[in-house]
Amino acid sequence: MGAKIKKGDLVQVITGTKQDKGGDKGKQGKVLKVFPATSRVLVEGINRVTKHTKVGQSQRGSKTGGIEQVEAPIHVSNVALVDPETKKPTRVGFRVETVERDGRQKTVRVRYSKATGKDI
Repeated sequence: MGAKIKKGDLVQVITGTKQDKGGDKGKQGKVLKVFPATSRVLVEGINRVTKHTKVGQSQRGSKTGGIEQVEAPIHVSNVALVDPETKKPTRVGFRVETVERDGRQKTVRVRYSKATGKDI
């Protein structure tokens, strides 16, 4: 099955706490990594959590660890792909098209925006 959301896509959080209450709803960000086994995506700047790491030293002697903010994965059902034209979240559909390349017919699955009907 094809992925509706891929690495590098611009997505918007459609569920959760509103931004004025400190949540991420309505925020947009780029997908950094996709975890298909758990149906989760890692989005840049979204679902940031405080992580405490043990303080140590690297080979060069610089300090590592302490308290840092890192992104945590968010479930794919809580984000929607952003239409590049309207800059609004949209549902994703698939269209099967036949493309002729090097004199051969090839079937290609194309993602398209259900709101505008245009290819993504």
